This record gives sequence, C-alpha cells and structure tokens, in this order.
Amino acid sequence: MSLASDIRLPAVQLVNVSMAFRGTAGVVPVLHEVSVGFSERALTAVMGPSGSGKTTLLHCAAGLERPIGGTVFLGGTELETGNDRELTEIRRHRVGFVFQQFNLLPMLTVYENVALPLRLSGGRVRQPAVMEALRQVGLEDKAGQRPAQLSGGQQQRAAIARTLVAEPEIVFADEPTGSLDRATGRQVMGLLRQVVDQAGRTVVMVTHDPVAAAYADRVIFLVDGRVIGKIDHPTVDEIVAELGRWES
Repeated sequence: MSLASDIRLPAVQLVNVSMAFRGTAGVVPVLHEVSVGFSERALTAVMGPSGSGKTTLLHCAAGLERPIGGTVFLGGTELETGNDRELTEIRRHRVGFVFQQFNLLPMLTVYENVALPLRLSGGRVRQPAVMEALRQVGLEDKAGQRPAQLSGGQQQRAAIARTLVAEPEIVFADEPTGSLDRATGRQVMGLLRQVVDQAGRTVVMVTHDPVAAAYADRVIFLVDGRVIGKIDHPTVDEIVAELGRWES
C-alpha cells in the first residue's frame, strides 16, 4: 500500500474537548479534555476498546455534536461559534461521511444516490461529476442499478462515491469495513487510501480492525475518553500489541 510520506498540519484540531451524555443514572462523561489533531491529506485511524468514546470523538470533530467543553477547529473555522444553519452548511460543503451501514436509499438508482448530496445542496447535478465519482470507485457500469442489486462491498463503494461527489475537505468514516468480509474490507480500505494519496483528501476513520487501521498514516488510541497513545506508519503487529495493553 502507498502511505503519505509524512504527517502534516491538522485539518481538524480538538483542544481540551469534553463530552457527556445524560442517562438514566445521571450524566455520563464520555470524553475528558481531549486534545488531538488530524493531519491534512493523511488517513488517521482512531482505535480503542468498546465504550472508549471513539464515535463521540468523531462526531465532535465533524460538527455532528457540540462538546460541553473545549474547542474544535475545522481548518481555521471554530465550530463552536457557528449556529445550526452554519454548521449544516459546513457539513454539507466541507465534510463527508461514510458509515458502517451504507445508508443508500433503496428506491433510487446508484447514480441517483450518488447525485443526492448535490441535489440537497441546491446545486446543479452535473452528470460528468457523478459519473466521475462512480468511476473512481469502479462502479460506472452499475449506475442504473438499485442498491439491492449490489454486493455489500459495492454498496460501500457507492456510499464513498456519494461522499466524494461533493468534493469535501475531510471524510469521516465510522467503521467503514465493519459489515464487510476481510477481502472486501481491504478493497474498501485501498479505496480510502486512494482518496488520500490521489485525491488529496483528509480521512479520519474509527475502526476495530487492526488490518484496516494498518492502512493509516497514524493510529490514535482512545481509552476511557482519553487519548493514551499513537503510532505513526503502523504495522498490524504494532497495532495488535498496543490494543492488547488496554483490552486485556
């Protein structure tokens, strides 16, 4: 696999970010004054035990949730100062999302699913742009099919094309290979590497899979809502050994 040659300046920066949710037993802390940067034009993986706050960290970084303390910067934009409309615009035009569940609309064709972000943003849907996004993920010949006619890996690739068509600065991926078999997961991870290496995007990914994480330029480890370590240019063995320290 091709990895970025160095770790660059942060595309997203979290400074002393804390987050908590109210449950039946009261307020439950999830993140504790987390300070971390996600490098520009690099793929960063976030790993840790279940319940460590990985998805919450991703949501705060993407502006999906407002932290109760601290600051999140997307480039030079401080997200906490924006109102709901401004945050929606940021998420629509500067940020892309890929999830474990593909979230494709079953009644639409693959082409229509990929074109959907352009329609929702009020812009003109340009067929060449949609077909180019499909070409990037190897699905240009599936444009007229429905999601149910695709394999799981093809559906995830369609979901990635839907993200890429809007040309986001940064792509957030939450367990993008979690529902795929190992071979298909590797294909999807190879595609996310291309998003970084060839398209110059930034990708931040939550994963439990050491093989998927080994495609990253950096792995950040989160335990009990705190960043407790990182590995640059990781190998599978290094990742497994570090996880073993905290999951035993």
